[in-house]
Amino acid sequence: MEIQEEKTAQINNLSPEVSSVSSRKFFLPLIIGAVVLGILSGYLLSRRGKSEGELPGGSGIISEEQIKTGQEYGAKNQSFKDTTIGVIEKGGIDGEGTHKLIREGGPSQTVYMTSSVLDLDQFTGKKVQVWGETFQGQKAGWLMDVGRLKILE
Repeated sequence: MEIQEEKTAQINNLSPEVSSVSSRKFFLPLIIGAVVLGILSGYLLSRRGKSEGELPGGSGIISEEQIKTGQEYGAKNQSFKDTTIGVIEKGGIDGEGTHKLIREGGPSQTVYMTSSVLDLDQFTGKKVQVWGETFQGQKAGWLMDVGRLKILE
């Protein structure tokens, strides 16, 4: 009887190990497969081309050589109700805007700008036409969120 109880105890002691090893053999490839599929899908999504609604410069930094007169940058298929022309300079007014558009007519005609679509730093010093949406500013007479711009000079 003791020998039988001893064998039963040994079998019971082995069962969790066998179960643990077999579950590891099952779940490890499953986890590795999920990680590989996640990495692969992320890579493929990042390699997709730009959407049709996006012009060059809509995401990321553009080199100086890529900025050419006549070229448009930003959101392509959105209609913006406000547009104006001037030279972009860095700096806003009392926390409103990251850049300003210097226009003819003096300081009262300055447009203070921000952009959720473009990095305006890339266009500092350039004469541009901008399209965007006007917002009410506290200090700025004209505060615009720029969605698209065209290099004029």
